Amino acid sequence: MKLCAIAAEYNPFHTGHAYHIEEARKKSGCDLIMAVMSGDFVQRGEPAVADKVTRAVTAVKNGADIVVSLPYLFSTQSASVFAHGAVEIMKAAGASHIAFGSECANLENLLEIAETPINPDHLQENLDAGMAFPKAYSLLTTSMKPNDILAVCYLKEIAGTGITPVLIPRTSDYADDTLKPVSSALAVRRALKEGNSVAGVTPMTELEDAFIPWMERYYPYLRTSLLLTDRNILSEYLLFSEGIENHLKEKAKACSTWQEFLSAATTYRYTASRIRRTCLQAMIQMRKEEVKRLPAFDTIQVLAFNDAGKAWLHDMRKKEVRIVSRFARIPYPWRDIEFRSALLYTSVFEEEKRREILKREIGGAVYVK
Repeated sequence: MKLCAIAAEYNPFHTGHAYHIEEARKKSGCDLIMAVMSGDFVQRGEPAVADKVTRAVTAVKNGADIVVSLPYLFSTQSASVFAHGAVEIMKAAGASHIAFGSECANLENLLEIAETPINPDHLQENLDAGMAFPKAYSLLTTSMKPNDILAVCYLKEIAGTGITPVLIPRTSDYADDTLKPVSSALAVRRALKEGNSVAGVTPMTELEDAFIPWMERYYPYLRTSLLLTDRNILSEYLLFSEGIENHLKEKAKACSTWQEFLSAATTYRYTASRIRRTCLQAMIQMRKEEVKRLPAFDTIQVLAFNDAGKAWLHDMRKKEVRIVSRFARIPYPWRDIEFRSALLYTSVFEEEKRREILKREIGGAVYVK
């Protein structure tokens, strides 16, 4: 079985994602599509609009054959860390292809950038500072879009692995927040937040009437944590550096709402994404030393699969690849982090729903007929 892998968040799953899966299958010629998907918190440092199992099942019902989990530590950091974690799982799974979206739709240009020694996490900053990629990134502006930055990260990670890149041109602007037949995830989230219908743009229409864990709901806990935690302890948390703990404590003291806090905390030095991801590590109390002591991640956790995915799992279990379908079989240090993530994610839900999500997350993978 030839496997084409996709790194995804599906926050939420929408028509553009279904198109991406269809194109990936067509262009790669692979028998199986695997999504390596973020958990309950995503790369922007925000909670997903639906828990990871719900999103995984939706993806399998709409084109994917198997969805596996991208651990919290990879899914909530910079583009290069996100891509590294996803590609490591793809390599372990034996993927022959990786499919990704792109705004510039020029694989040659992206490959040329990927061959440079520059850190992809700082591509936009370097472009803004005057570092030119006129040949490699021939756009009319110096704006490098999020999917292209991720694409460069994927290409760096797969160099020398034999994994073939499959570029899928984006059909919508990542930052376009208006609803249309193929909308961005941002547009779908905005519509949900404003109470507008998302029928026709996502199969997850149940979210229209669901409780959604927007970041605003976590701010009382975040604010209290920042104010009560000693600066020296905050400095021990992952992503805390350059005195950002003082900056965050000052803004938390002054700001009563999440949006006010995020706006006040965002500066030229600290991007909004950096602020969100750093605050998330504070809420989950993720210490740098704890991360340093972690063993290498060597496990593929399956969230949902169909018949084709079931056949692939049967074949893979004959090989020396650690694949687990039950939460309890994830190695302890990594399992502990995933459970803490689930506890934080569900903390804003009503108790019955909280217990339901937690039970589902520590249960087995879901077989989608």
